[in-house]
Formats: sequence, structure tokens, C-alpha cells
Amino acid sequence: MNILYDEQLDGALTRVDKAAVLDDLQQALPDMTLLHREEDLHPFECDGLSAYRVLPMLVAMPHTLDQVETLMRRCHALGVPVVTRGAGTGLSGGALPLEQGVLLVMSRFASILDIDPDARTARVQPGVRNLAISEAAAPHGLYYAPDPSSQIACSIGGNVAENAGGVHCLKYGLTVHNVLRIEVITIEGERMTLGSEAFDAPGFDLLALFTGSEGMLGVITEITVKLLPKPESAKVLMASFDDVEKAGKAVGDIIAAGIVPGGLEMMDKLAIKAAEDFVKAGYPTEAEAILLCELDGVEADVDDDCATVRGVLEAAGATDIAQARDDAERAKFWAGRKNAFPAVGRMSPDYYCMDGTIPRRELPRVLMGIARLSEESGLPVANVFHAGDGNMHPLILFDANKPGELELAEDVGGKILELCVEAGGSITGEHGVGREKINQMCSQFQPDELSVFHAVKSAFDASRLLNPGKNIPTLQRCAEFGAMHVHKGELPHPDLPRF
Repeated sequence: MNILYDEQLDGALTRVDKAAVLDDLQQALPDMTLLHREEDLHPFECDGLSAYRVLPMLVAMPHTLDQVETLMRRCHALGVPVVTRGAGTGLSGGALPLEQGVLLVMSRFASILDIDPDARTARVQPGVRNLAISEAAAPHGLYYAPDPSSQIACSIGGNVAENAGGVHCLKYGLTVHNVLRIEVITIEGERMTLGSEAFDAPGFDLLALFTGSEGMLGVITEITVKLLPKPESAKVLMASFDDVEKAGKAVGDIIAAGIVPGGLEMMDKLAIKAAEDFVKAGYPTEAEAILLCELDGVEADVDDDCATVRGVLEAAGATDIAQARDDAERAKFWAGRKNAFPAVGRMSPDYYCMDGTIPRRELPRVLMGIARLSEESGLPVANVFHAGDGNMHPLILFDANKPGELELAEDVGGKILELCVEAGGSITGEHGVGREKINQMCSQFQPDELSVFHAVKSAFDASRLLNPGKNIPTLQRCAEFGAMHVHKGELPHPDLPRF
């Protein structure tokens, strides 16, 4: 089959006959739901990042592992690309389908297979909602720690694919720190088990490699996660600041004092106002920034830590410090933060959510840079941070109905990510690279580093059929983006894919 180069996706897209592929899959999988009419495909044309939309050729919705295995084998034999989709809440275009590819939807695999309170583990299928794991573990006094803001809807399979975080990742880690074992199916239809319920597994750490691989190496079909005991006590302090830079500096001061909070979040004035109007969380709308600091553990230790953090915040210039009086108010404080994204969405026809990570010490400087970019572009930016681990979520407000504003928002977003790299950080913390940040990968990584990424991809998917055009840029894209040196008209590493 002829391989086409697609400028939008960098993908190795295959010219296929839709009718022939549909007939082949229907014969091989007569009991599997296979959507092919245009009106049935539209609900799957984008993920949470709705700026990009592509109508898939076909949507496969299996309900057994045998169906997934057969589907992969047939697509591999036909040379048809496959993009895996979970709940569709991703924010980097990672589940963006292909016009000449199959979208594999894993939402029907939504069973919690086992809760082992003694081993403190849960064995679940990839379509299980993040929050559902904690709900199932609650009767045993346990919970699953990573808690993305979309935890009520996002699926654990997608969390593993993107290495999702959450407001409590500072102390308890990202998804990669809380997954023990996964089952996967490769593009050739081979089943593999990676990781172990033991403390370590022999051989290379392929479990960590798959976590955050964005559907480029295989399809995740089962996950075993760690469960933690619910803390005896958890208390939240909310500190108000009259200056964003002071709030940014206070973040580093708390960590420097030897305190590792369960959660340490920051919001600026625009985000505060949006969340308060939406949730009525009790946020001070006159503040330029707030910090939410949750401390958990044994009651006596939590009380001591609260006193220490209060002193640090006062020294950092906090204008007011409020402590949640009970669990209800604590939940309300967090509800404002977790609903910040939809809250900001009420302030503007559209917003562009970015995701970058910087060293904590660089927070004040990067905040100044974001403010400068906002002023230069004329686009307001609301800032929401997992401040404790330097994971930033600037929300760029724009109106897609105004000619050029989407492109301007994308340009501002790209410059923010490049600012993160300049500060010693990364272009992503938890949303992944997907389609959205593929150009900025060229800014962060050198040709030799990209060559390793391509080699890993080829080891698992030599035909490059799994989620092509995402995550890893081609050398041609980097050269066109102006982030790679071209010597005498030749790109480096002639062995790497150009298209």
C-alpha cells in the first residue's frame, strides 16, 4: 500500500479502501460494534482539546480481549493505523483520530476485577473511571491517590497512557508511581504482562516505559494499581497574596522548610474569580493569587505542620490565611480548584489549556513571562498550577469566531512552553504531547535524543501504525519548525523517518 505524508499529523498514513477494511473487519469480528456512518462518527472526532477535529474512518468498540487481539492483527495485516481512545478527556489531542484509520474505543472495559485490601491493590479494566477506584476501595479504608481534575470522568487506561497527575501528586506521585502491573496487546495482537505486584520485576522497566507512551506502543487492557490508607487527618490552609510573585516564592519556601504537603496548588486572580463565581468556594476575589496547601497524616503531625506552614506563609507576605474548619469546607476549597477549567470556560467563548513544568524556584520569573506574553498578544491568561511540583496550566482565553485568534492563542501557548524549557523545565507535566505540543518537542530534544525515541517506537511498532503523528516529531518537522540544524541541505540521522 502507498504511504502518504500528512502535513497536519506527520503520520505514516495508509491509503486504504474504507469499504474493503469495513468488510474485512465485519467478517473477522461479526459480534463487535463497528461504527462507519458519518453521523455515528462525529462524537469521536476530538478529545478534550477540541481545537483539532478529525472524523475517523471507523470506530471499533470491542467488549472482549479476543476482539481487541483480532482487531489489532487484522489492522496490522491491512496496514491500517489504530488510535486508542479512553474516555476522551485528554487535553493534548492524543486521541485525535485519523481519516484513514480505526479509532479503538476501550470504554466498554469498565469492570473493577478485584480489590485486595490486604495487599492494598486494585485490579481494573482500562475503562474504569479514576474516581470509581477510590469509591470501590473506600469500604476498606483505602483510596487511589492520583486525582486528575477530571477524575469523575477520565478512565484509568487513559491515565496510564498519559501518566496523569492531580492535585495530590506532589506527595503521592504521578500515575507511574502508583501502577504495579499492566496487561497490553501489541499491534501484532501479542499479549504481554509488564510489571509485577512484587516490589520489583526482572528485566528492563517496561512498565514505566509504557506509562506515558500515549498509545504509541500498545493497547492497555488491564491495570493493577496501588491503594493507600486514608490519612487519619487532612487539613487545608488557603493563603491570599496581593502579588503573584510572592505566592510563587512561597511555594519554594514551604518545600525548603522541610514540609511535603499532600497538595500545594496556586491560582491567580482571573482563575480565582472564575472559580468563585462558578463554585462559591469561599475564595477571596480581591486577592492577586491564592495558595491551597493540604497537610495530611497523623493528627499531631498535621497540627505541627499547619503551624510551620502558617509561619512560612506569613513570612512570605500572605495577606490572609484561612484554615478549612471541617471536611465540608475542605472539600469546598478543593472543589473550586478542581473546577477551575470549566469555570474559566464560562468567562470566554474558548480557552486554550497549556501544560508545562518548571523548577519551583523559577515560578516567579515564568509568571512574569506569561504576563508579558498575555499583554503583547492581548489575550487574557488565567493561571492554575500544581505549584508544588512546578506543573503549570495557563489557560489562554480567546474567541475562535474572530479570525486569527485561534492561531494567536496557539502561538502564545507555544511560546509559554518554550519559556518552560528555557527555565529548565518540560513542555508537559501530565497532559502529554499528543498532537498539540509536537513542535515544541523539537525545542526540548536534540536529534540524538529523538533518535532514541524513534528506536523505541520501532521496537514495539515497526510498521508505525499505533497513533502515528503524535508525541515524537519527525526530523523534517523539526527542521521546518526551525529547531534543528540542517547541514548542507541534509538532515541529521539519515536512518530516521522523514515523513
